[in-house]
Amino acid sequence: MAESIVNLYEAKTNLSRLVERAAAGEEIIIAKAGKPMAKLVSAAKPSRRRKPGGWKGRVVIRKDFDAPLPPALRGAFEGRR
Repeated sequence: MAESIVNLYEAKTNLSRLVERAAAGEEIIIAKAGKPMAKLVSAAKPSRRRKPGGWKGRVVIRKDFDAPLPPALRGAFEGRR
C-alpha cells in the first residue's frame, strides 16, 4: 500500500482526486507546515465472499454441547471453588 504526503493547501485544491486515490488503496497523509495531521484512507473494506462449509471436518460440536456444566466447573465460573 503506497503512502503519499500532501500539504493541506494541495489537499484542499485536489480533494476529489485524492479521495479517488485513497479509494483505490493508497494512504494519503495530510500535513500542515510539514507536520502530519491526518490520514486519508479508503472507507471500503475489501470483501471476501464466504464459502459455506469452509470449516467442515475441522470443527466438531458434541451432542452434549448445551448440557448443564458439572457442579465444580459451574462453581468456578460463578467464583466459587
